[in-house]
Amino acid sequence: MTELFFNAVSNGLSRLTTHLNTHGDAATTILIITFVLSLIWLVWMLTSKGSHPPLPPGPRSLPLVGNLLSLDPELHSYFAAVAKTYGPISRLWLGKKMGILITSPDLAREVLKLNDTIFANRDVPVAGIEATYGGNDIVWTPYGDQWRMLRKICVREMLSNHVLDSVYSLRRKEVRNTVNYLYNHAGSPVNVGEQMFLTVLNVITGMMWGGTVKSEDRERLGAEFRQLISELTGYLGMPNLSDFYPGLARFDLQGVKKNMKVLAKRFDGIFETMIEQRRTMGGDENKDFLQFLLKLKDSEDSNPPFTITHLKSLLMVITY
Repeated sequence: MTELFFNAVSNGLSRLTTHLNTHGDAATTILIITFVLSLIWLVWMLTSKGSHPPLPPGPRSLPLVGNLLSLDPELHSYFAAVAKTYGPISRLWLGKKMGILITSPDLAREVLKLNDTIFANRDVPVAGIEATYGGNDIVWTPYGDQWRMLRKICVREMLSNHVLDSVYSLRRKEVRNTVNYLYNHAGSPVNVGEQMFLTVLNVITGMMWGGTVKSEDRERLGAEFRQLISELTGYLGMPNLSDFYPGLARFDLQGVKKNMKVLAKRFDGIFETMIEQRRTMGGDENKDFLQFLLKLKDSEDSNPPFTITHLKSLLMVITY
């Protein structure tokens, strides 16, 4: 009953917003939307009491926003203060989403080790859905056969000691280039953070498709990747109303979904170019992650099947 009410109000709110944007001013629109959201919250509070087990203690929350306004930018200090007041397990309301704060080693062991499969799944943020082809990567995929398949590929095949040892010369070369750069700029201001980022990015892209990209194209590709990764991580870390209030996701009030779609399309274009070049090259003389993933995709050994979407999602995760 409550779900039907929320769906009806949400659909009505969508039509109301469209009508007011056409025929009314912005102030009236905001006022009516605020009133409707307050009504939804009131009905939810009245209908949800007694339908769930008792919740852990936690700081007092405000209507609609919960504890969002009281969060401290230094989250670790804020969480420590909450734990000191309310104990080793407490709760926070982040908009319409509830978060459980665990600060005891024994409870952390229960959650992360003894019952890890129960707590393995998580809500995928809107930005994460767009960035990872619908959440088909190892970070956001629900626990199950598909997740175990992706984990096996990453841990046993791509990030094993043998594979990492095989790219030791690449890591050594990039570190030497960074040290030489710093040495040649001795006495001048240097952005150390940027240089460290470039070193890691060059190592990662070299491992992903070092045997695919021509040396003259690597600098151009690296510059394009730096810009895209900077924008992508910015949207992934941005607080988004659509994540705190799922009913508002269709409106995309902050434009996160729209902008992430643009970035994801640009990343997809790079991946498609790399895949096409790797298939054109053929042969096994230049081994990299991309070659291995393409070989796995074309084989029938993977169960469940390893698709091109999984391939691109893994490249995306390794990238950022």
